[in-house]
Amino acid sequence: MLLEKINSPQDLKRFSLEQLPQLASEVRQRIIEVVSQTGGHLASSLGAVELILALHYCLDVTKDKIIFDVGHQAYAHKILTGRNKGFDTLRQFQGISGFPCKDESCHDPFTTGHSSTAVSLALGLACARDYNLAPEQYFKVVALIGDGSLSGGLCFEGLNNAGHLKKDLLVILNTNELSIAPNVGAISIYLNKIISLPIYNRFRESLENFAKSRIPKGSRLIKLAAKFEEGLKGLFIPGMLFEELGFRYFGPIDGHNLNLLIKTLKNIMHLKGPVLLHVVTKKGKGYPPAENEPVRFHGTGPFDSRTGLALQTDKQLTFTDVFRKKLLHLAGSDRKIIAITAAMPEGTGLDKFRDLFPERFFDVGIAEQHAVCFASGLSKLGLKPVVAVYSTFLQRAYDEIIEEVALQNLPVIFCIDRAGIVGEDGATHQGIFDIAYLRNIPNLTVMAPKDAREMEAMMEFSVSLNQPVALRYPRSAIPVEDGVFSSVELGKAQVIKEGKDFCIIAIGSMVSPSYEAIEILKKEGLSGSLINARFIKPLDINLFKEIAKKTRFIFTAEEGILEGGFGSAVVEILEVPVVRIGLPDEFIPHGKRDLLLDKYGLTAKGIADTVKSKVWGR
Repeated sequence: MLLEKINSPQDLKRFSLEQLPQLASEVRQRIIEVVSQTGGHLASSLGAVELILALHYCLDVTKDKIIFDVGHQAYAHKILTGRNKGFDTLRQFQGISGFPCKDESCHDPFTTGHSSTAVSLALGLACARDYNLAPEQYFKVVALIGDGSLSGGLCFEGLNNAGHLKKDLLVILNTNELSIAPNVGAISIYLNKIISLPIYNRFRESLENFAKSRIPKGSRLIKLAAKFEEGLKGLFIPGMLFEELGFRYFGPIDGHNLNLLIKTLKNIMHLKGPVLLHVVTKKGKGYPPAENEPVRFHGTGPFDSRTGLALQTDKQLTFTDVFRKKLLHLAGSDRKIIAITAAMPEGTGLDKFRDLFPERFFDVGIAEQHAVCFASGLSKLGLKPVVAVYSTFLQRAYDEIIEEVALQNLPVIFCIDRAGIVGEDGATHQGIFDIAYLRNIPNLTVMAPKDAREMEAMMEFSVSLNQPVALRYPRSAIPVEDGVFSSVELGKAQVIKEGKDFCIIAIGSMVSPSYEAIEILKKEGLSGSLINARFIKPLDINLFKEIAKKTRFIFTAEEGILEGGFGSAVVEILEVPVVRIGLPDEFIPHGKRDLLLDKYGLTAKGIADTVKSKVWGR
């Protein structure tokens, strides 16, 4: 086994070119073996194996930097940088992160998990390198992006600035969905062999220097040469956009051909200025189930590696399931309802809507800012846009929520999935900030349901409200309904239980464990009240103040950060002490959702323990 001989990136240099295909196969098998047990991002990582091998073979990653965009394709990088022995712990608590992680390895310059950032990060490194370091400390900087990255505006902002600054920087564009595969053929390979050769580039630089020194400015000869080169590239190379942005463009080339990748990289790695290498790969490469169903294997749970079939688990109804079904019902009777997602139709539950109402469904790509602005435009002329998005990704559109939706007071509905702890995807994906970043926005109503029936009622209420609304719900199974239900009214909370010793004001996913906590404490002689707040904004101020007059101990419970969160909002309106139960001022690591909820005291037992320690003073 060649892979067993790799304990650091430098070990890769000992292998011959002829050995690399076997190593690629072993890396690929290792990824399949582990992800089938832990779950993870399989298809993207399998597609990038040869590309990452080639990069590590050509670079000296003890000093050179590779910046992954998003990072869900980086499993081979982890395996080759000394993390193979611990790779079995992928996405497990205190194990290997599913994304690049700066605290895990010196070979991960940044902790990444959101799209379209790599070019800007890499350009910043390149500028700092040239400003700070002596020539002998020079290092190369590579940004690895995918075609999905190009659907985000930030990527183009970085490309535009990089082309202007002319810093030494290599951007590798790895595409696997765009209709450019036919260009991976004899002509393209032939052209790239020529234009990537050192002799060609020395000739080009000499010609440019000669033209600058010997031919007068404005000469027809220079203009004709430029037009000829531009026309030739326009005919053969689908990279004129990048050339116009200031990059030297090479490609597209086969991203699974190790010999071609390594030869091309060695030829272009020493070029001055910004360079873009375009490679084409196949998602799920080398594992037929993932090749055939790349969307399902983009992010997957555990599966049988022999068949690709998901391991049987007890399928429980989730908040996403309820959202999916209820939105279809509402849209069936209201043609003004429009659904928008940012490249996540399956994850957000809009896949069925897409199939049944294609003319009312819009997937804008990885472009949350655009999704929100676009929704604002739709809403202006009387449509009812529903923007379904994960909490962590809605952060990317914060300015647009304020300026284009709330300031205009337009009835855009934000359905915020994965609000709270999401689990194995870790710090970059935990949806713990949305309460804090939404509750201070004027005109915006923010709600959170406790169960399926309340979720449906809140969706109906949102559609009827005619003002901006945000509805947050967790990545979890629907809890058993407590049988207490009343219609949803703006800013009105719901009294679920009444007691004399303390009161818990809970929001959303914390209502059910708070109910269980009160039952636990009842057996220990404590009598508690439970309020289902329903609304994060506006709060039921009158009810909360009445409670404060009757109850000595008031607790709030939320699945979000405490700083600026729901509990903070309650503290702002009450003049009595409030104990806030929620998440601390830190980034939450990866691990199973239930484990993390327990770690941070957001279970029935954890809430009960907090109440006891305060009421009994121990």
